[in-house]
Amino acid sequence: MQLFNFSQPLHFMRFKWPALLLSILLVIGSIGSFATKGINWGLDFTGGTVIEVGLHQSADLTAMRDTLSSAGYPDAVIQLFGSSKDVLIRIPLRPDLVQEKVGEAVLQALNAQQSTPVELRRVEFVGPSVGEELKQDGGMAMLVALIGILLYVALRFEWRLSVGAVVSLGHDVILTLGLFSILQLEFDLTVLAAILALIGYSINDTIVVFDRLRESFRKLREATVDETIDHAITSTLNRTVITSLTTVLVLLVLFFMGGALINGFATALLFGIAVGTYSSVYVASAIAEVLGISREDMLPAPPAEGEVEQV
Repeated sequence: MQLFNFSQPLHFMRFKWPALLLSILLVIGSIGSFATKGINWGLDFTGGTVIEVGLHQSADLTAMRDTLSSAGYPDAVIQLFGSSKDVLIRIPLRPDLVQEKVGEAVLQALNAQQSTPVELRRVEFVGPSVGEELKQDGGMAMLVALIGILLYVALRFEWRLSVGAVVSLGHDVILTLGLFSILQLEFDLTVLAAILALIGYSINDTIVVFDRLRESFRKLREATVDETIDHAITSTLNRTVITSLTTVLVLLVLFFMGGALINGFATALLFGIAVGTYSSVYVASAIAEVLGISREDMLPAPPAEGEVEQV
């Protein structure tokens, strides 16, 4: 399937320096947001109580917030969970609360406000030590993924491309985390899963470009490095656009119809795919070129004496 049919390669590398400068500014802005605003950690990481209740009529979230605020829970986070009759309540961890009794107290407060009894469906408590452990494990998972990808690309291609791929992935992760920090969106386990999925998605896109780049270096003997990279990216552009569009269509459905619990997951992937597609074109390949990638680096090693070169 061909969406585009270019007679000449597009000159992507003409804009590599402005693109790299933009990426550096965005990364600095994201890191600055981490330092000043931090991350809005969800209860999965901070600890607290999650309560799921069912109502017999559509929920009035404003009235429920007022009721729980009067009952001593002004920091309760209340949102619809699936339908308009299913409600998810999150009570952050506080030293003055006995967490094992929070579910019962919340249910009593809601029953006093509702004309019909409220059905308690689920109560889950996450302790602070568990939340801290999840933070450490999540960070370690991302670090191990990046190190594994660094080794894989170095062995399959060349170390300059390996560095470019990992810098590109780090760029994608930092900018996605920066979005959640700037907008103070809740960061929970579903968002962490989205970032790990983003790492896999982005490296797949980058590997496709690198494969074509290796082929182009071997075929275009008279072309410059810029021209070769432009040819490789242009030849994979149809695949990149089609893959991104089909993924985005699914994520848009999840974003608008998946409910509150899946909203963070869809947001992280929607933003990450846009950033990842950009970084596969401008960051990964541009970094490799800045490090001095050349045709000689990508050509197969000459056969040793006495060996027959395979065609």
